[in-house]
Amino acid sequence: MDQIITRFPPSPTGYLHVGGARTALFNWLYARNTGGKFILRIEDTDAVRSTRESVEAIFDALTWLEIDWDEGPFFQTRRYDLYREYIQKLVDSGHAYYCTCTPEEIDAMREKAMAVGAKPRYDGRCRERGLPCSENAVVRIKAPLAGTTVIEDVVKGPIVFQNSELDDFIIQRSDGSPTYNLAVAVDDITMGVNLVLRGDDHVNNTPKQMMIYKALGVPLPVYGHVPMVLGSDKTRLSKRHGAMSVSEFREMGILPDAMINYLVRLGWSYGDQEFFTRKELIEKFTLKNIGRSAGVFDQTKLLALNAEHIKAADPAELARLLMPFLARIGCEPTDMGQVEKAVKTLVTRSKTLVEMAEGARFYFTDIDAYDDKAVEKCFKEPAADILRRIIAALEPLAAFDEKNLEDAFKAVMEEMNLGFGKIANPVRVALSGKNVSPGMFEMMDVLGRDLCLDRLNKALSFVDALA
Repeated sequence: MDQIITRFPPSPTGYLHVGGARTALFNWLYARNTGGKFILRIEDTDAVRSTRESVEAIFDALTWLEIDWDEGPFFQTRRYDLYREYIQKLVDSGHAYYCTCTPEEIDAMREKAMAVGAKPRYDGRCRERGLPCSENAVVRIKAPLAGTTVIEDVVKGPIVFQNSELDDFIIQRSDGSPTYNLAVAVDDITMGVNLVLRGDDHVNNTPKQMMIYKALGVPLPVYGHVPMVLGSDKTRLSKRHGAMSVSEFREMGILPDAMINYLVRLGWSYGDQEFFTRKELIEKFTLKNIGRSAGVFDQTKLLALNAEHIKAADPAELARLLMPFLARIGCEPTDMGQVEKAVKTLVTRSKTLVEMAEGARFYFTDIDAYDDKAVEKCFKEPAADILRRIIAALEPLAAFDEKNLEDAFKAVMEEMNLGFGKIANPVRVALSGKNVSPGMFEMMDVLGRDLCLDRLNKALSFVDALA
């Protein structure tokens, strides 16, 4: 079998949205699964809406998702000479022709067809006139007049179009620019694409592109059209459903591996398995497991899955990913080892990197104020005595490790005849500013001896001042 060659061809008219990212992911995974090739192509022929900022946003989103490409990026606006060459081939072979009908004439044709209950379409009046190239002329493909065009869709199954409903569509505008379907077909042909996997909003474009393939005598690629991604109310996903672009989810603190895991499950399955590593997805992804039903985007499920990926992630990698979120809240630690230790204390408590950064704030910034409820609950008698005894027990420790810390707490518990919770509560508030924190000894290990003693002494002065 020939090497699989897939492509992702976004239009740079905005950010990379969820549906587009899933399409890119499906193509990328299949190429990686089969040892194939994945091509990135930028379809930027819409000069009014296409922007360089959108191009960069697409690159940035794909890079964040770690969806890499083997060829490209190719830009359609740099390939106009190639499109004109293929248009001329179609004209010279008799598969396309020049048309000089005016917009008013086209409107009249459509109105006439609709008046008799027919589909509004071009009536082919220039089809056999043999007109030469002239100013304001367009080029139209000669569509078959009878029979059917059948898409052998690997996702949806066979899709049949009656050729009598397909008109001689334009492949070159009067200004010499190619139309979308011509450019796409030529790109796929010249890039050797043999699998076209895309959203099912492109189904109606496929018979037109197939006509161009057949007119050029080129073998068809395999086509597959995946169902759309819907919002929670089962309507097409849009901004009113919340975050839409990949970049928004990155800013929310979603991990790239969690995002691709969730995206792939919006229309693909492997038994009942929900959690996948990137390696597992590449090993297991096949076209036959793509579903025919639309995927429903559920942000709650994404957050739950993200929490699972946070728990499973390498702490060093999490520490790297966390740094921008720490900077966002004014924390700029320089010791990555300390950040990694902090991450380990927070993985079971964080659904997102935003939550993790907020949870880590006390490790890297001074405590300006204690939580009011924590003060009321934990800084009452005998808090001052507890803090004094803990400070006294910690100061002489030869090593500030878990065993020595545990022994110091046990000694104070025995002296005061109090359980661990009673001892730990004021210490926790002293060290973190809150009455909820990571495990005591893990937290103290991250903070280190000097900072722990400094915060305990400050808390003791605060409690004494309350008396």
